[in-house]
Amino acid sequence: MSFIRENIMQEASDADLIQQYKSTGKLDFLAALYQRYMPLVYGVCLKYFDEEASKDAVMQIFEELITKLQQHDVQNFKSWLHVLSRNHCLMKLRAMKHKEGLQISIDESSLMENEEINHHGNGIDLEDHLQQLEKCLETLPEEQKRSVDLFYLKEKSYREVSALTGYDMNKVKSYIQNGKRNLKICIEQQNA
Repeated sequence: MSFIRENIMQEASDADLIQQYKSTGKLDFLAALYQRYMPLVYGVCLKYFDEEASKDAVMQIFEELITKLQQHDVQNFKSWLHVLSRNHCLMKLRAMKHKEGLQISIDESSLMENEEINHHGNGIDLEDHLQQLEKCLETLPEEQKRSVDLFYLKEKSYREVSALTGYDMNKVKSYIQNGKRNLKICIEQQNA
């Protein structure tokens, strides 16, 4: 009987598994969904940590999913999970830096495109980079600033940003794209 249930869960779409998890709260549905993308999550974690720390992060991200997936309206689970994983790793690195005084450099040209940690990069400290990002965020027009903040920092979907701000969906996408470009230009000018 469990074999039949496993096959059904393997064939179910991401959206179906999310809906089942949200309605029942059963971790079986979430586990089946997460298992599909564990290699992706592990790969993201390997960009930031060694193998052992990456394995730990994969489990911590699953634990985060238990509550976060209930709170968010996720349209594209794979993309959302990638962003969640990357943010988890960056926040963990930031916490480690504060704890251990760890110096981490970041390649500013990858701002929000890739956000890879570059251990041999240009010597920009992660904390400095985040401060630059906050300063540049303040220079954006209000619509761009609000849209970028909700989308990237608060991990809202386009639809959620549109609902929260009252902006048209196409406007939201435009504000995010233009805001991202303007942030990149601002940071490049500061580092010139």
